[in-house]
This record gives sequence, C-alpha cells and structure tokens, in this order.
Amino acid sequence: AAALAREAVAHPVEGTILSVASAAADAAERNAAERSGAVDAGATVRAAYAGARAALAATPDQLPVLGRAGVVDAGGRGLLAVLGALVRSLTGETPAAFPMGHRRYEDPAAVASAVESCAPEGGPAFEVIYLLEADDTSVARLRARLDGLGDSLVVVGGDGLWNVHIHVDDAGAAVEAGVEAGRPYRIRITHFGAAAEEPPERVQRAVVAVVPGEGLAGLCAEAGATTVLARPGEPPASGELVEAIRRAHAREVVLLPNDAALRHTAAAAAEQARTEGVRVALIPTRAAVQGIAALAVHQPDRRFDEDVVAMTTAAGATRYAELAVAERQSWTMAGICQAGDVLGLIDGDVAVIGADLAATAEAVLSRMLA
Repeated sequence: AAALAREAVAHPVEGTILSVASAAADAAERNAAERSGAVDAGATVRAAYAGARAALAATPDQLPVLGRAGVVDAGGRGLLAVLGALVRSLTGETPAAFPMGHRRYEDPAAVASAVESCAPEGGPAFEVIYLLEADDTSVARLRARLDGLGDSLVVVGGDGLWNVHIHVDDAGAAVEAGVEAGRPYRIRITHFGAAAEEPPERVQRAVVAVVPGEGLAGLCAEAGATTVLARPGEPPASGELVEAIRRAHAREVVLLPNDAALRHTAAAAAEQARTEGVRVALIPTRAAVQGIAALAVHQPDRRFDEDVVAMTTAAGATRYAELAVAERQSWTMAGICQAGDVLGLIDGDVAVIGADLAATAEAVLSRMLA
C-alpha cells in the first residue's frame, strides 16, 4: 500500500502521509524478518504503529510548512489513528498515544495569518481533474507528459480506470494529454487566478458526525467536525443531533450518522433542522470508518452538492469490518455461532466465526483483500 501510494504521486514529498506509511511498512517488514516468517499479527501491527509514530513526530522537521505552523502532517496523524485501532483490535492493548502538542488559534484572523504565511506565491493558474479510462501503458506515458506541464500531479487507480489531478497553466494541454491516453470524462477545470482576484463569499458549512468513542471524537474534531458521542447501548436521540446541528452554527450541514441503526433518527434530525432554515445533507454512513473517509475528502470551499457527492462516494467505496463476541447461540450468514464465539463482520454481515481473536481478524482481512 505504501509503494502504491508513492507511485500515484509524481514527486513524492517526505514529511507527509507517504513517509508515515513507508515507515510503518518498513517496521512491519523488519519485525516479520526477525521472527523468521513466524506469523504474529499482534507483534507486526505493534511494530508498524511504533514506526509510524516515530515518522509522524519527524514530519515537522522534514516539511518546512509543517514546522512553521507547529503541526504534524494531518494525513499521517490519521494513518496512525487507524494503526492504533488495529493494535487495539488484535492485541487488546492501547498503544502509546501521540502527544497532541499542536498550536491552537482562538482568533480566526490568526488562523488566516498562519495559513497565508505557509502558502506559496505564484504557481500554475488552473487545477485540472478528470477520470480516465486507459490501459497501464498509456497511463505511464500520460504521467511523463503531464509531469512536464505542471505540478501537484497525482494519477491513481487501476484496472483501466484512473483519477488524474494536476495544476497547470495550459489546461487544454492537460485535457488533450488525457484524450491521447484514453477516454477522459467528468472533467473539471478551476481557475485559481479568478478565485484569488474575486474571492467568493465564504459559505458557512459544517460536518456533524456521530462517533462511538472519545478517541474518534477527538480525531473528527481536529478535522473540523462537530461531534456527537454515542456510548455503548445509548444511541443519541434525534434531539441531540438537532442540537449538534445548531451548535455548528452553519447554513449548510453534512450529517454523518456512522451507524445503520441511526438512519431514521438522523433523517428526523435533518428534517427538523431544515424547518429551521439549515440546508442539511444526510450521508447514510454505516460505520465510523466510512465517516472518516467522507470527512477526509470534505472540502468546504467547493459547492455544497459537489462536496456531498464526493463525501458520499468516498464513504460508499469504503468497506468496513469489526469483531464481536457472540452472547448466545444464533444463526448467521456464516452458519451457527455459539455463545463466546468470535464473530468477524464485513460490511455489517457475519462472514467469519472463530474461537481466537487474532485468527478471526486475519481471516476477516483475508476475505476483504481477496
């Protein structure tokens, strides 16, 4: 996964999630080698977490913009959270938390000043994004051609379908390169210069997310979401969701229930908020990881409908799994389970029944990656 991520970026930069992913992969590989091939999933994920944690701490020294802002890389921080959750799932241990020592700004003007001080001057005039149907050979040639046209080049995908992103001065040339490589569609061109000369009125928008724990609440809050904590056995009522929407103080709100059982509750809250003049879009996320995927692609500067479509697409493309212990004998999609059995659920359905936590987790991962 770390290697594929680097391949997608024309000029990988250290100090980003790429560095953290590579460090995690290297640490896991070293750990496996030290055990001479003996399988120990818990030890492997612990090593990966430790490697990622050390790499994340180094990102401000690797990337000047992070050092000036006094923060670590956000993508790397998110990856560390995912690895930490994996450690807890496979070992039952809570790994050493990453210190949350980052600069906080209470004054919006201070935030703007910090962002402007980190922003590069000049640069290409256009952002070009499109989907492309093409074979691997054509995409390799496309990468080389686009690399000479601009910067911030990212080409990611596979099996004949690719997502192309680049910043250029000649938007037409970037699109023509796609036509020569295959069939581009959903082409979007944004003129940075016009946006800088006449900045549009900022649209007040917020994301309200239901989260099942304090750790995820902190992570989502860091990403800018207003959170509603759902404790075990105590799902939030629609009134709590409406209050969270009000607390967000936004004209546009994206609501992420992150639980299939909250679908009707969230719909009622959204309807109530609409009667109060708030534009609400409910994305039916069924698990916290789908909510995180949606939040990761959230861009408050783009049009509301486009943002909702992108977030919905990201959530829908994210598969999820979880482990649970059966409380009683029951029929499942994977057969009959007994009380005490470890159940591996994929996308909400029982797919694996086992007796050992780590072995069941490995079986679930194998099913998902098959």
